[in-house]
Amino acid sequence: MKDYFYGITKKLIQPLSIKSRVVTIVAALILPLSFLAPLWHMTFVAQQYPEGLNLYIYSHALVGGNDGNDLTEINVLNHYIGMRELAPEDFNELKWIPLIIGGLMLLTLRAAAIGTLGSLVDVFVMSSYFGLFSLWSFWYKMNLYGRELDPTAAVKVDPFMPPVFGYELVGQFHVWSYPAAGSYVMTAFGLLLLLAMYLSWRSDPRAPV
Repeated sequence: MKDYFYGITKKLIQPLSIKSRVVTIVAALILPLSFLAPLWHMTFVAQQYPEGLNLYIYSHALVGGNDGNDLTEINVLNHYIGMRELAPEDFNELKWIPLIIGGLMLLTLRAAAIGTLGSLVDVFVMSSYFGLFSLWSFWYKMNLYGRELDPTAAVKVDPFMPPVFGYELVGQFHVWSYPAAGSYVMTAFGLLLLLAMYLSWRSDPRAPV
């Protein structure tokens, strides 16, 4: 057992293989694409809105469909039921998510240039934690908005939890909430890191299994 862990430790401090470096560079280069595409997409459909109202959540902004008009309409509807306005300045996540994504890209490029398998594992662990924490933060914020309703609102609605993933009927609205292209980019980034780790690990036939 001691020799087994010694072999793992020795492997983690060895430089990455050439193939692993190439895959790691590709992972780093696709990461900025998550700025260009929304991370999440929510659609609200009701009888008076048969075509639906769309809300796109980017890493740095909240954007409504129909040239931004859908966000204004959603906030008007939220006002009637006593929900707080969806204001970008109230979402601190939009301030720190771009910084973390930029930091992960730099750390990934550093690992590709001078890193070891251990440094690549560190980047993967940090990016996984970032993804899980972001999902929790999104769930917490949605729960906060749905639970803290103004009791003096014109339309009385029981506190509710907007869907983070999937479908839910909220009042008269059918609400769908799903990951968008930006989240798929983040997922691809993580999968490429896993592939790079595997390629580097298996580059030495003496690596422990």
